[in-house]
Amino acid sequence: MQEKLDGSCVAVARLGDAVLALGREGTLAARSENPGRQMFAAWVEQRATSFRELLHPGGWLVGEWLALAHSTRYELRHEPFVVFDAFHEGRQWTFDELDARLQLQGAFPRPALLHRGGALGISAMLERLGRGGHGAIEPPEGAVWRVERAGRVVGMAKYVRSDKVDGALLPENSGHEAVWNWRP
Repeated sequence: MQEKLDGSCVAVARLGDAVLALGREGTLAARSENPGRQMFAAWVEQRATSFRELLHPGGWLVGEWLALAHSTRYELRHEPFVVFDAFHEGRQWTFDELDARLQLQGAFPRPALLHRGGALGISAMLERLGRGGHGAIEPPEGAVWRVERAGRVVGMAKYVRSDKVDGALLPENSGHEAVWNWRP
């Protein structure tokens, strides 16, 4: 079980030697009207060599881009891209596979690990979650349960706290200026 982060779900895909920054819907982040997504595209371009070393052609990483605050502000102690999943050849990497690859690279943080092993209920999760592992100023969003069997990911579920308002800090919802957790 890992912390559920509140940012923009994004991906980095490797097609041949090309490294592409994508929004969660699969469109190029550089073409987005969202300034946070545009910033993500520039950030990925600056780190294209690292992504080529990490990913095989046809592979992709998925994570949260935390630069622009959505509903949770963060005092980030690391780069704003937090990797929570990876895929290659139609297969989702296991927790250990992703950890091993990211440790070799040493550049991309993971969501805080709250629990590993048997079942754990929501009240126990909330106690372990506390203030989260990424500098959340507001209460963290929640958690993601990942179920693996025989070296395969067989299911995932998430819990989002009931009082969270999606996108509450985004200018189009708040009527205020953008709130940034990170700027280059």
